Amino acid sequence: QNSRDGGKKKNKNAGGDAGGRAELNPLPQYIDERLSIYNKLKAEHDALLSEKAEKDSKPIKITLPDGKVVDGESWKTTPYQVACGISQGLADNTVISKVNNVVWDLDRPLEEDCSLVFLKFDDEEAQAVYWHSSAHIMGEAMERVYGGCLCYGPPIENGFYYDMFLENEGVSSNDLPCLENLCKKIIKEKQPFERLEVKKETLLKMFKYNKFKCRILNEKVTTPTTTVYRCGPLIDLCRGPHVRHTGKIKALKIHKNSSTYWEGKADMESLQRIYGISFPDPKMLKEWEKFQEEAKNRDHRKLGREQDLFFFHDLSPGSCFFLPKGAYIYNTLIEFIRSEYRKRGFQEVVTPNIYNSKLWQTSGHWQHYSENMFSFEVEKEIFALKPMNCPGHCLMFDHRPRSWRELPLRLADFGVLHRNELSGALTGLTRVRRFQQDDAHIFCSMDQIESEIKGCLDFLRTVYDVFGFTFKLNLSTRPEKFLGEPEVHDGDDKKRPVIIHRAILGSVERMIAILTENYGGKWPLWLSPRQVMVVPVGPTCEEYAQRVQQEFHRGGLMTDVDLDPGCTLNKKIRNAQLAQYNFILVLRWSLQMRRKYGCKECLLKYLKEMNSLQKRSNYRRKQSQRLNLRPSSSKLWPPYDLD
Repeated sequence: QNSRDGGKKKNKNAGGDAGGRAELNPLPQYIDERLSIYNKLKAEHDALLSEKAEKDSKPIKITLPDGKVVDGESWKTTPYQVACGISQGLADNTVISKVNNVVWDLDRPLEEDCSLVFLKFDDEEAQAVYWHSSAHIMGEAMERVYGGCLCYGPPIENGFYYDMFLENEGVSSNDLPCLENLCKKIIKEKQPFERLEVKKETLLKMFKYNKFKCRILNEKVTTPTTTVYRCGPLIDLCRGPHVRHTGKIKALKIHKNSSTYWEGKADMESLQRIYGISFPDPKMLKEWEKFQEEAKNRDHRKLGREQDLFFFHDLSPGSCFFLPKGAYIYNTLIEFIRSEYRKRGFQEVVTPNIYNSKLWQTSGHWQHYSENMFSFEVEKEIFALKPMNCPGHCLMFDHRPRSWRELPLRLADFGVLHRNELSGALTGLTRVRRFQQDDAHIFCSMDQIESEIKGCLDFLRTVYDVFGFTFKLNLSTRPEKFLGEPEVHDGDDKKRPVIIHRAILGSVERMIAILTENYGGKWPLWLSPRQVMVVPVGPTCEEYAQRVQQEFHRGGLMTDVDLDPGCTLNKKIRNAQLAQYNFILVLRWSLQMRRKYGCKECLLKYLKEMNSLQKRSNYRRKQSQRLNLRPSSSKLWPPYDLD
């Protein structure tokens, strides 16, 4: 494959990092050919725009957010010019503008009377634009270093990535410093972002070297024209908008790489993905790096191994093995939800794991979801493991005639679900193939919807308050690929019940991942798999320590005892602290031990009460009024005589 088809030429005399990766010299041939076509089109576009500005320009009114109206000229005045007219500081700090509620390049001329808003980096839309522009900078660097075929390069929730097809090589983490240095060079050059609208057939010629861009044009672009953006030698299919020039990116870091598949499908081409992050202030990048280091220490996969909670095995990818202490957390969460079910009128049911594909065809899932299901043939019929509980609960509702007096009927299910996720997408507990949900379906009448939704939201708030979480709501109406006929959704048939599908924890596995990282492995007492460590002071106390451990265990507390003869007392205490035990109970011999152990029973009662209190949002205030045994100290020290 030559440089026209992917630019694999490796004449790296341009100087690079110690790892050996450097900018290609010369650059791939397709870059010059693409730029030649672009320059010709850009000259024609600029001439037409200049002519239009002369002939069709007219006065326009531009309304600012404070209601002030400023004058401008159509096809001449740009948002950046308006911002400069207000203050240079505003112009410098603005990432992007919104014209009539549509994001708009700062240097793109206004076309008519409009409203105009200036967005800074603290706005979510501005962040997306900022990171999208950063992705183009990284894409330019990737072409100049690898010469491959760029695919997608979108902004994501925290930063951006770019995918590239490389025929016979991969990306190494050792390459990232070279890419980052080249990005910094591109930023210093302050390359302007240029927008150009081009006919689809012309773009197919421009990107003929890149089969992925041609696929996008043929499969995704349904209009006669679409836009490309240029920065430096990079020209890319893009709707935009972008920042004014590459110099607006003040701090950029390329921090990881991975592999993926085209459109996430395992039977398609393998791609190399590179991730980055950028900010308008270097201080923000330093804060981000500090946060990433903390997040690395809190990674649930790391803590799960260190705390003996769970593990994964290649013989069952995407299916978690929960060890005893991890299973305790798992079951405690389920019991917590069960206790709320009893208060809120939910009835728990048990449904099959395997169904005939006819059920999924009837529900509509087969047409939309079959590729994500584990299916197999039994006696010449196709069956599948359930990926969701909805159809099974519908069968349960339908198995006999129902009366309106039974509504609302709230069915809850902790059944095991399986989804055929791509192996490359599996990520710890957050993306698995086998999982359980606190799934429930509420069958109700139309006039019961409001009260049931309010009940669901109250349920959510109650549970999340216990975890110390807040939440925000997004309203989803009807997705592009919805099930059923429009007439059914639009109708008002009061003879048919409505189904409300809700899950509070969602995937129990994913919630454990979230809680592990949120608490950093320091579990609250009620959820902790290591609530009490009993440490005897010397061999004379060991028998008694075992009795205390057994009694605490019978009382419902996760209690261990350290009888290791090779450890000193201080070492045992330190080990328990590192293992994140909520309490360390140090026992020493005293004459009072010959008496009845009343204080021990008092302490057990206190711990059990506090275990319950931690499930209430006012736990901290109430606990401070109780006995002076502070769980934040992680130990009961100095040693207490349990007389």
